[in-house]
Amino acid sequence: MTTTQPQHPVVRTATGAVRGRREDGLAVFRGIPFAAPPVGEARFQVPRPAAAWDGTRDAYAFGPPPPQDAAALGGGVAPDVPLGDDWLTVNVWTPDPDPAAHRPVMVWIYGGAYKLGHAGSPGYDARHIAHDGDVVVVTLNYRVGIEGFARLDGAPANRGLLDQVAALEWVRDNITAFGGDPGQVTVFGESAGAGSVASLLAMPSASGLFRRAIAQSVPGTFFSEALARDMAAAIAAEAGLRPTAADLATVDPRRLTSAGESLGAKMLRYTDRWGQAAPTVTPFSPVVDGEVLPVTPWQALAAGSGRDVELVVGHNRDEFRLFLAMGGRLGQITQEQARGALRMFAPGAPGTSAGEEAYRAAFPDATPSELFERVQTDWLFAMPSLHLAEAQLAGGGRAHVYELTWSAPGPLGACHALDIPLLFGTFTADFGAMLFPDGKPTAEAEVLSSRFRASWTAFARTGDPGWPAYDTATRPVRVWDAEPQVRAYPEEASRRIWEGYQFAALPLLG
Repeated sequence: MTTTQPQHPVVRTATGAVRGRREDGLAVFRGIPFAAPPVGEARFQVPRPAAAWDGTRDAYAFGPPPPQDAAALGGGVAPDVPLGDDWLTVNVWTPDPDPAAHRPVMVWIYGGAYKLGHAGSPGYDARHIAHDGDVVVVTLNYRVGIEGFARLDGAPANRGLLDQVAALEWVRDNITAFGGDPGQVTVFGESAGAGSVASLLAMPSASGLFRRAIAQSVPGTFFSEALARDMAAAIAAEAGLRPTAADLATVDPRRLTSAGESLGAKMLRYTDRWGQAAPTVTPFSPVVDGEVLPVTPWQALAAGSGRDVELVVGHNRDEFRLFLAMGGRLGQITQEQARGALRMFAPGAPGTSAGEEAYRAAFPDATPSELFERVQTDWLFAMPSLHLAEAQLAGGGRAHVYELTWSAPGPLGACHALDIPLLFGTFTADFGAMLFPDGKPTAEAEVLSSRFRASWTAFARTGDPGWPAYDTATRPVRVWDAEPQVRAYPEEASRRIWEGYQFAALPLLG
């Protein structure tokens, strides 16, 4: 540790010097470009190197968010976020920018259905993680929606994932100067961020850029090439264009988002073509294109792609309840709607009764709402997360599994995204403000929050989150509740229903 800590520390990166600020005992640097603005000739292409600058650049403000639904972005952006095209930036929280410190590094990847998200959202303020765990935390922006994930002619697939790789390369090349150890990098993310983490484990271009990974609520939605191209054609049609990079580049990126929003609102009309993807109301997901993402993460890990990466993966007990609440449907599901969801999402031949019968037998006392929620929690997050751990084991690697069962105040239980305010300690922002309406977490929530951070940062430091690695004989799982415990995987009934199921890339039907 250095003895003097200036209020405006300066760090020299490969492209130029940056000046940060001392905040709450940390040195914080915001809005550092890790790639050039992806506009003009760089639009819809692989990220290009950031231009060098002379002098010292103030790194006080977050970079602008990537283009997305402005209404959905809503109040989730800090007031000092500038406008502009420099979307591809990183932010660093470090106890001390001393090159000799070699602290563990944690790189956060936000979620948002692959169509929303911004590292400057107040809910992702990493001060508590960096301070409590004595680690360096990096957050990053990546292209979402059409800019990042639409499968276009004349453009590489999965540009948002390639942005994440570029940010990890920036970490490799620069983080020592911020007091971090480039050989001790942990990537962590939630929802689409966890799907991104899973994708990075399967991507040849990301190999060697991180040592550990934490995937919180991995979505099972990965698109086949045919499905992704069909969706891209539908998006382009909303704008009256062809699904080519050249055509779509004629529309300002901030205006083009409306085409994705328009399609999202009518995706159920495409159920006969898009199947299980249609009810998700997001036409964006990683595409198994055979090159950037050669195979699904489950296939890749089972084949050994992640055997040298230590993994924590888990989910929340009541994941889908958040989406029921957002749609005003809590407790409003009919028997017919439950039957439709069971036949759409449960394992078995699509549209047949086999999966429905398995769920009704496993949960004989469940209400229609409970069945509707359970099968979609399982299909979308719980079973993809569990199966990712099992694929890691099959490929010769190690995984630690958890389930969050602690209930937030109110009717949402242990819903999707509850782990974000618990991990970051941001109870008054974004999801925290929604789940803790008075902004005053109980003492129980504060204790659980502290335990979450201690476990995640211990894993980043040592590879041990504080509970045994998963195995398929005893299935030990950390159950996060008021009093965390280790026991056999709690969702055994669901696990049995999904045993042997393969999470493949979603197909184009017909």
